[in-house]
Amino acid sequence: MSHKYQVHQLVRITHPRIWDKRASASGIYEVTRLMPADQTGEVSYRIKSSGFGERAVRESEISAKASVI
Repeated sequence: MSHKYQVHQLVRITHPRIWDKRASASGIYEVTRLMPADQTGEVSYRIKSSGFGERAVRESEISAKASVI
């Protein structure tokens, strides 16, 4: 499976958990690293938001940030 998102692309977590202390207030994260597929074949990413450090997410957990025109 190939990656849908690229390094430096802005994404959102599709179903953020309210209790997640790692969640960004803006909900916007930057892809910092493309990671290999897991045992199920789904690829993962490292994402970060200013002040919240990095975290790993599966591709199904994120979506592209909508562009504002």
